[in-house]
Formats: sequence, C-alpha cells, structure tokens
Amino acid sequence: MSEAPPAIIDAAGTDTAPLLFTPISLRSVRARNRIVVAPMCQYHSDDGGPSDWQMMHLGRLAAGGPGIVFGEETAVERRGRKTYACAGIYKEAHVPAYRRLTDFIREQGAVPAIQLGHSGRKASCHTAVKDWKPLADDDDADGLAPWQGLAPSALGQPQRRFLPKEMDRDDIRAVLAAFRDACRMSMDAGYDIVEVHGAHGYLIHQFLSPVANRRTDAYGGDIKGRMRFALEVAEVVRDAWPQDRPVFYRISAVDGEGGVWSLSDSVRLGHELKARDIDLIDVSSGGIFGDTEMPAVPRVPGYQVGFCERIKREVDIPTIAVGGITDAHQAEAILQAGQADLIALARELLWNADWPAHAAQALGVADPFGVMPEEYAHRLRQREAQKGQPINQGGAETEAAMRKLMGNA
Repeated sequence: MSEAPPAIIDAAGTDTAPLLFTPISLRSVRARNRIVVAPMCQYHSDDGGPSDWQMMHLGRLAAGGPGIVFGEETAVERRGRKTYACAGIYKEAHVPAYRRLTDFIREQGAVPAIQLGHSGRKASCHTAVKDWKPLADDDDADGLAPWQGLAPSALGQPQRRFLPKEMDRDDIRAVLAAFRDACRMSMDAGYDIVEVHGAHGYLIHQFLSPVANRRTDAYGGDIKGRMRFALEVAEVVRDAWPQDRPVFYRISAVDGEGGVWSLSDSVRLGHELKARDIDLIDVSSGGIFGDTEMPAVPRVPGYQVGFCERIKREVDIPTIAVGGITDAHQAEAILQAGQADLIALARELLWNADWPAHAAQALGVADPFGVMPEEYAHRLRQREAQKGQPINQGGAETEAAMRKLMGNA
C-alpha cells in the first residue's frame, strides 16, 4: 500500500502529487520514494567481499536521495562469479563487510537491497573494462586461472577457456542450497529486500531460453520444463527470506538479438512467479543471442517500459521500469500512466549521483533538498535563501560593497 504523496503546486496553481516521491510499502518495508538505484557491477570485490570502493560508490548514491539502493549482482557461490573481482556472498566472513554498507545506506534514509545471482556459463572472464575477455591459461601467472562454469547445457556460448559443465541433479541441488544460504547471510548482513537475478544471460536465464537450454530431462524441453529451475529458485528464496520482507525477481523480458524467449513467455513466467509469492518483477531484457529473426531491443529512452507495462497489466504484479530513463518528468509520466510502480536508474546515477534531489526540484517538491543528508540539505537551503537577498542581485549596492571590500572606496 502507498501513502499520500507530498502535495506540490504546479505552474497553474493546481494541487498535484509527484508519484516519484510517493512513499511505497512492500510487505513491512517502506521506501520513502519510488527511485531505485539499480544493481551495477563494480569489479572491486576481494574474494567476493566488498571493499572501500563499494563504500564510496554506494555511499555517494545513497546520499543523493533514492528510496531503494541495490548493491551489485552478488554471486551465491564462488564459481558463480563472472570474474575474480565480482561480488559474492558465500562465506560468513562476508556478512560484517556487507553490514557496514547496509548500516550506512539505512542511515541515509534508503532501503538496502541485494541482488543474488549466478553467472552460469558466463563465468571465467576479465572485467567489463576488458570487455569480459575470456580468461586464458597464461592468466594463471597473474593469479587469474580460468575455471569451468555451470550451465543447463554444455554449449560454448559465450566463448570461454572451458566448455561449461552441464548441470546434473547434484549441481542443481547445490546451487539451490547456495541461494538459500545466501539469503540467510544477506538477512544477517542487514538487507531488507532480496532480488533474484534471472536475466541478462546468467544461469537462470540460460535455463529459460531454448537457445541455451537443450536438455531433454525435466529441466528442459517445453517452457514448463525450462521454467522449472527458475521457479525452484523462487521457491527457495521466498521460503528462506523473512515473510515480512519482499522478494523481487529480475527477468529479461526478451532474449537478445536472434533469441527465442519472448515477452509472452515472460508474461507466463510472471504468473508463475506471482503464484509463488514473489512481490515484484524487475523488467530488463537481453543477454542470450541466437540466429532467429528476433531483433535487438532498440536503445531509445525508456526502451523497456513497454515490456514492463504489459507484464504489470497482464500479471497484475508490481514492476520496476529500468533502462534509458534519465529525466524526472519522463520518470513521473511512466508512474502516472501506470506503466510501473518503481523507477530504477543506473548509469545516469554514475553521472549525477544527486539525481533524486534534482528530480524533486524539477517536479516542484517544496523542499527538494530534504531527500539528502541534513549536513548537505542545511547548506543548500541556506544558499537557496541567499538567492533572494539584494546583495546577490547586482546593481549599485553590490558594486559599492565590493569596492569597499577591495579597498577602492
């Protein structure tokens, strides 16, 4: 349920309510506004654990005034990372390190959230700044020995030093157990929201798409079989996570260029996730490629909003819109049209970490600085008040004062 938004007065003098700054409650968790810091991989982790980089990165984003702050995609087991520098939560030593982050995020008035995932066959590569180049044997000299990933089927896409291992039942049970353990540790680390990463060509998406899943057992074949692993992860996470806290699920609404998994398939998956008590679907796209006539998703402003709207409408479940959303009025229009319930930003926040405060100002919120830490807000309010003082309006009075200060009176 949502609370009444702060009233503002538009240029015509009419009461309006910016939905972007309407608090929203999901189970017992209340976010102060609808702005979400989307998960962004940073490649600065130490054996999975966060470093000072994450403290700086998430700290500056939390101080900007969002309602929910996700860290980065966090692997549930060591072999489930893409790179040696990827985040993970697979050992008890990680818990206090993440607790340092969640405590700070909460102190800034935001809700700390974690995204749990598994890279599957995308494991064993260099970081994003090297375009995820596969690790090779000579990388062992730098302590970066390649390793074998897991997958629903042993297919060499994307290219890696080793073909992934086709998961047997023991592997599936082990990964499900890892999701359960990661939920427990995430709870101990102070997170209020957990999101399952079932998108972007990672393990869960690999099971869903027939491009990556060639199995003939109960985890392959028709869409019911290919959804089985994704739904088992949903069941495990929902059971492991406290019942008074929400579980989100990120999906790729469609495969990448040449793929097969379609928006209609995502609607069907959405119904199944809702039946398993998942609270919200985070709608993204892409990550698996093939040779069909499915086009790439055009990267235009708000390019995934249409996917998000259809899933929200047909599944009747809350959704997050993400992708190409950079303007406050654009974000507000998406919410006002009922296309989504939350708005997530990623790269735009890297460029402007204070975007939420600027959005509040653009939408006419009476105290836009109020979403920021009081140490910032107090000084910014003072500066705003000073803009109306005569000394700052130029003219003879200002000129005379400056002459005296310069000793030219």
